Amino acid sequence: MLNDVRRSGNAVLLWGVAASALLTGLVWLLGQRLGVSLLPDRGASWYYWKLPDPTFWTRASAWLGYAAHQLVSWGLIHYAQKHVRRYTTGLRRLNVVALAANAAFIGLHALQTRVFYDGLAQDVSIFSSQGSVVLLLVVVLLMENRRRGLVLTWSAPISAQVTGFARRYHGHLFSWAAIYTFWYHPMESTSGHLIGFFYMFLLLVQSSLMFTTAHTNRWWTLTLELLVAVHGTLVAVMNSGPNGIWPMFLFGFVSIFVLTQMHGVGLSTTARWWIGVTFVVAALGVYSWRGFGRIDEVVRIPVIEYLLVAVLALLIWAGVRVAHLVRS
Repeated sequence: MLNDVRRSGNAVLLWGVAASALLTGLVWLLGQRLGVSLLPDRGASWYYWKLPDPTFWTRASAWLGYAAHQLVSWGLIHYAQKHVRRYTTGLRRLNVVALAANAAFIGLHALQTRVFYDGLAQDVSIFSSQGSVVLLLVVVLLMENRRRGLVLTWSAPISAQVTGFARRYHGHLFSWAAIYTFWYHPMESTSGHLIGFFYMFLLLVQSSLMFTTAHTNRWWTLTLELLVAVHGTLVAVMNSGPNGIWPMFLFGFVSIFVLTQMHGVGLSTTARWWIGVTFVVAALGVYSWRGFGRIDEVVRIPVIEYLLVAVLALLIWAGVRVAHLVRS
């Protein structure tokens, strides 16, 4: 029976990955003939893929599409939390509706890009899109603190009340992070866009699988966490070449895997030691070529994320305490 449950969950995830790959291929196909003239690139804080002369309708089409997608997603999550009490191995009608809704909004964004081009990037900073994904990853670290620890199985002293709050409302936050980032970008066919859209499609699949055993599959959720390392590294190589800052993204995110994430999927102690040693050897090898004066790049991302876990935990704790005092 346990094997049947696993096969059912694995089948759902395989179909989700296949559908995401197919949708990414369609994004590539539709992006071949956009024919939009763009302004010259102005540096790291400049988002290149936006119209030089936006209009009311180019802006409104993106914001209205995003708002509708977001409200539908939050509505489905709210319904699930009120009316769904048990996890299931297969898909409920709610999951089918969520998958269909996300597919419809993906089609709408493709049409919106074709007609109006602009995404939300015209009106908001590029750092807001990047920050939304970082916040998602930080909340996962906080949620999983008690189960797998924060650093080498050591659990940070975060109260069950804070963790429970994060678990209860993480769906709303993760939905916002994925959908906001999805509508931030036009459906361009550059390699960076395609990798990013594939990642977003997987996150939308994950959101649609709420209250199924596939949603909590530890290897699946670990894969979603690790894909940010793949995405960040490849985009950095594409943008700045082999001498750019790609090691910061690769070793930064993989170090979080070594320190935290790999301890939650049942790997043996021997396997974890081998992974840790391989990581250290690879980092030393790269920085012997790159220069050991830059090896601080390895710790930048983990330091930022672990500090953000502490800040977020304190903010949630303060918010919960204030809410309790107000109710009292």
